[in-house]
Amino acid sequence: MTAIEPTKPTDVELLGAGASPDTLRVWLRQHRIEEIDCAVPDIAGVARGKTMPAEKFVKLDPTHLPISIFHQTITGDYVGFEEDGQALYAESDLLMVPDLNTIRPAPWASSPTAQVIHDATWQSGEPVQIAPRNVLKHIVELYYKEGWKPVVAPELEFYLTKANPDPDYPLEPPTGRSGRAGAGRQAYSLGAVDEYDKIVDDIYEFAERQYLKIDTIIQEGGAAQLEINLLHGDPVDLADQVFLFKRTIREAAFTHNCYATFMAKPLANEPGSAMHIHQSIVDIKTGKNIFTQENGEPTPRFFNFLAGQQLYLPAAMCLLAPYVNSYRRLVPGGAAPINVEWGNDNRSAGLRIPFSPPAARRVENRLAGSDANPYLALAASLACGYLGMKKKLDPRAAIVGNAYRNDHQLPRGLLEALLDFEESKELHDILGKRFCHVYLDLKRSEFEEFMRVISPWEREHLLLSV
Repeated sequence: MTAIEPTKPTDVELLGAGASPDTLRVWLRQHRIEEIDCAVPDIAGVARGKTMPAEKFVKLDPTHLPISIFHQTITGDYVGFEEDGQALYAESDLLMVPDLNTIRPAPWASSPTAQVIHDATWQSGEPVQIAPRNVLKHIVELYYKEGWKPVVAPELEFYLTKANPDPDYPLEPPTGRSGRAGAGRQAYSLGAVDEYDKIVDDIYEFAERQYLKIDTIIQEGGAAQLEINLLHGDPVDLADQVFLFKRTIREAAFTHNCYATFMAKPLANEPGSAMHIHQSIVDIKTGKNIFTQENGEPTPRFFNFLAGQQLYLPAAMCLLAPYVNSYRRLVPGGAAPINVEWGNDNRSAGLRIPFSPPAARRVENRLAGSDANPYLALAASLACGYLGMKKKLDPRAAIVGNAYRNDHQLPRGLLEALLDFEESKELHDILGKRFCHVYLDLKRSEFEEFMRVISPWEREHLLLSV
């Protein structure tokens, strides 16, 4: 990733935010679209919304959804309505506002279908503060007010597994073209990627038909674990791409009777799946990377950004690691960071400075799991760096050697992470107090529900022994 003007989709096939109903009709006719999936990313990053005929969508009439879509846990329960002062079945309707720059075909659909990401606003037109896409837009706007433009590039890891209709059974790698199940410890192996070449081919084909740009796909360290790298660009656009890619990759796997999962730790004896976030900042007027001086050396703002990440990311971990399962990845010896030390081209550190030309100097946040909502993960990470620059904080010295041997500086579980997040006034102020309140309610509810589940470990080791 280089710190240059962020890329945006430029294909003539994409409409752009200024599209009119007439140009929209032409686009829909060219692609022979019959239905539109109108999607709003919820707190978990799940697509909520409505499907409607194309002839209805083209009128761009207001579309409504209840506020409850942002009060729903990953298991489907509704919480957090008390802070809105209304009962669950008396909640307000929101407006879904289409971002026509995001309209893309859904190539896996049985009938010609397009998908459009929407923003959530109140009836007055004001953004809904608890909508994740709006949270990220707010953080980006804070950068713009300073004359800065954040540039990001996510790297998204995921596993392919056999179909698993019974959740009581552990996941297994699928059978590859060799007739054998995928094997672990094959990082960067071209042969391992080729084991699932038909699925990878479909991912590329689906991406091309949606005008989504892939940098690379590689084999990671786990059995049937792959990583997709995206080109650098605007944070909202890249969060949209991750949101769309998750659906795309799942659908490609379904066509071959297997699953694609973005769980942080789906297989007990394999590495977890991360969403590494590369971050740099450019000056809006000059287009130059504010992390690098004219002589090629790091600027004070580079170190301020690093210091903000070191100070605030531990308290933001519940946004980067949002589930109980997320913390099974962040353990000593688990090939994932356990602290927020930083180092030059050091993959054991939570904050890595990749080898690059001075103009492309950037900070790679290696803490986030692939299970994180991309809008919230990017918002949290950029917010921490922003606070560091505004407060002119100084980081600790760069680490040399194995950062896994240093102290564990991150929460060990979701409940601890929620307590840390609750106590961080600075994060609440910058992300929005209302959003933080709802998020805490949702995640506490999910934790309490998890605590009612009896695990196989408990039955195996406690049933006849205690």
